[in-house]
Amino acid sequence: MTIVGTIGRMVKRPPLYPLLLEPVLHVHVWGGHKLADVMNKKLPTGDPYGESWEVYDTSKIVNGVLAGQTLGETLAEYGTTLIGPDNDPRQGFPLLVKFLDAAEWLSVQVHPNDEQAARLEGEPRGKNEAWYILAAAPGAQLVIGVKPGTSRDEMIRAIQENRLEELLVYADIVTGDTLYIPAGTIHSIGPGALIYEVQQTSDMTYRLYDWGRMGLDGQPRRLHIEKGAQVANLDSLPEIVHLGNNQAPEVAIVTSDFFTTRLHHIDSNTGGVTRLDTTGRRFHTLTCIDGEVQVTAAKTTILMTIGQSAVIPASTGDYHLSGKGTLLRSWQTAILTKPA
Repeated sequence: MTIVGTIGRMVKRPPLYPLLLEPVLHVHVWGGHKLADVMNKKLPTGDPYGESWEVYDTSKIVNGVLAGQTLGETLAEYGTTLIGPDNDPRQGFPLLVKFLDAAEWLSVQVHPNDEQAARLEGEPRGKNEAWYILAAAPGAQLVIGVKPGTSRDEMIRAIQENRLEELLVYADIVTGDTLYIPAGTIHSIGPGALIYEVQQTSDMTYRLYDWGRMGLDGQPRRLHIEKGAQVANLDSLPEIVHLGNNQAPEVAIVTSDFFTTRLHHIDSNTGGVTRLDTTGRRFHTLTCIDGEVQVTAAKTTILMTIGQSAVIPASTGDYHLSGKGTLLRSWQTAILTKPA
C-alpha cells in the first residue's frame, strides 16, 4: 500500500492492478450496429453507433477496488504509476483505443501533427493513428489520399464544388489488413468496415468533405477547409499492409514513432502462457477480438471476452496471458510528452 498525504490526514492508496474498462459509445450519421452484432456491445438505443471508445479518460473501470472510477480519475490519483514516469499526467491518458463501425462513408478528414496542433489549436498532441481491419464486407474500401499531382487550390476548389470524390484515391481492404495513418494523411472509411483504431489521444479532426449529406440533425456538418488544407500531405500515400491469416503466436501490426501494436494468438492448450512485461515504464492496452483470454498480474486475474478492453498499468511489471483467444496489445513506442 502507498501512503499518500492529503490535507489534514493520511490515507492508504491500494496498488494498481489490471483495469477492465467499460467503453463510451458514440452515435454518428455513418454508424451501424456491428458494435453490438460483432463486438457484443450493449447499444442503449436503435441509433447508428459508429464508435466505441475503449480506452480513454472517460472509460469506467469495472473490476476491483477502483470499480466505478473513470480512467481519467484514476490517472489524476496515481499519475505516472499508471502511465509511466516519462509521461505528463496533466495531459490525460496518452493513447486512445477505439472500435469503428462504418455503415456509410465517414467524412473525408485530416489530422494535424504535434507541432501543428500546438500552433493552430494550443493542444499538446496531434493525431497519428493506425487501423487494423477486424471485418470487411466484399468491396469495402478506404480513402488513403488524393491523386498524385493534386494541388491545394485544386483540392479546395473540388471541395467547394462538392466533387472531391473525383480526386480521391480509393483502396480495397480485406479482414486482417492494417494501415498506419501519419498526421496529414487525407483519409476516410467506407461502408462495411469494422476497425480497431489506436491513436495519440486527440480528437483534433479537420473535416474536409462530407459527401454532400446532412447530419443527424438534418443540417450540413461543419467543414474545416482552411486548416485541413493547411495540414494536408498531398505528396505521398500510406501503404496498406496485407497480413493475411497469419496465425503466429505474435504478429506485428504496426510499429511507429508514437505507438506499437501486436496481435497475440493465445492457446494455452498448445502453447502454454504468453509472458509480457511493462518494465515499469510503459502501460499496455489490451483488446480482445476473439475467444476468451485470462490476464494475470500478481494476485489479480481478469477474464477478457470479445469486445472488451483493459489497461495494464506501467507499474505492473510481469504479467501473463492464458486461455484461448485473440487480442491486440498497444503501447507507446517513445515518450513524447515529458513532465515540466
